[in-house]
Amino acid sequence: MKFKGIIGKKTLLVLLVALLSISVVLAGCGQQKPAQKPQPQPKPAEKQVTIQIYFPVSTLAPESKLLDKYAADFHKQYPNITVKPVYSGGYTDVEKAIKTVINGGGQPPALAIMLATDLYDLIDAGYIVPLDSYINSSPDGQAMINDFYPQFLANSKYDGKIWSIPFQRSVALMYYNADLLKKNNLPVPDSWQSLAEVTSKLTKKDDKGNVVRWGIEWPSGWPYWLFQPLALGNGTNIFKSPTEMNFNDPRVIEAIQYYIDLSHKYHAMPEGVQKNWNTAVPDFENEKAAFILHSTSGLNGILKGSKFNVGVMAVPGKKKGTYATVTGGGNIYMFKNVPQEQKDAAWKFIEFITQPKYVADFSINTGYIATRKSAYDLPVMKEHLKEVPQAAKVRDLLKYAGPEFSCHNLAQVRNIFHKYLQAAYNGEMSPKAAMDEAQKEAQAALKDYTNP
Repeated sequence: MKFKGIIGKKTLLVLLVALLSISVVLAGCGQQKPAQKPQPQPKPAEKQVTIQIYFPVSTLAPESKLLDKYAADFHKQYPNITVKPVYSGGYTDVEKAIKTVINGGGQPPALAIMLATDLYDLIDAGYIVPLDSYINSSPDGQAMINDFYPQFLANSKYDGKIWSIPFQRSVALMYYNADLLKKNNLPVPDSWQSLAEVTSKLTKKDDKGNVVRWGIEWPSGWPYWLFQPLALGNGTNIFKSPTEMNFNDPRVIEAIQYYIDLSHKYHAMPEGVQKNWNTAVPDFENEKAAFILHSTSGLNGILKGSKFNVGVMAVPGKKKGTYATVTGGGNIYMFKNVPQEQKDAAWKFIEFITQPKYVADFSINTGYIATRKSAYDLPVMKEHLKEVPQAAKVRDLLKYAGPEFSCHNLAQVRNIFHKYLQAAYNGEMSPKAAMDEAQKEAQAALKDYTNP
């Protein structure tokens, strides 16, 4: 028994030592920290990109304040992209500024708002890029394009591609003193003849025979745009294609004669070329003109500056109950020789400022027509149209709108048309002789662009 007891004690000792060792190991394991999960690596900072957009307004114009605001809103959504608007006066000033930069070997802006009619010249010069790759890669790209009014988008297309996006768009229209018509029991004109008769009756002279109010002022210092509604109202346009003019069409010649008759036969407006684009609006507001032909862009200013009810309408056509107008204004172009990251950023800005809410805001605050149909479905726009019904009427004039004059070698061809149209207005040439010569010279200027 003594032997067995000794063996038992040794066994117990071994067991105790083993248990103690296990306890130490387990205690050590319990002190180990649990394995940590991999920490997410911080994202690399997005590359800072700065782009310029050239815009055709003076720094004091309301459009510049709007674009500044849109650029600031854009930066909040895209902190790595800074948009710097550059204001260069009118459309011609923007064109000259960009050409000066490019011809001097500099880098053009990423974007510019230029005349929609500049399309062919910009393509021929190799200045701009088509936007189809961006449109097609955007989930909502095609839906966005389909939402623009087709009358505006027509100036964006060439050779099966889209080269610009409508933004600051207008139509030519007549503003008239509705109170004056009512006071004199005169109808709103609905034909060439009625327009001539109404405006003739509204022309007023003082006791000395001096005109104190013209029935109509029809600026012709920059003539093609405000002449086009007359040609369109007679069933044609002044051009057939980007390489074929229609200056000496008999219907164009007849429209020129009608313009001359308004002054020489009906004495409803000043004779000759009327270089009164800048004075027509104040003349209208001060009741020195009962009708004026001008741009949609003047709507807000005219409504604020007039102390009478203002009517808006398309230009009456030759036939009773017909009307015509023409689109105008600027599109957004993307320039070719800029870094790819600037082009990508520029497309994001195009998408941003052509959202319906910004399109509506721009229209409400300027008078330009909202370029996207869905903009007119927004509550803010519906409320605006209730307060300013003329804005709705201006939009509805699009159904009468023909395409604005645009072609290859535009500057030279346009100057040819201007020279001979003004010669006819001033009585220096007959309308037919003037347009025959204009057609001949214009086609000669286009010979390098016509198919053999």
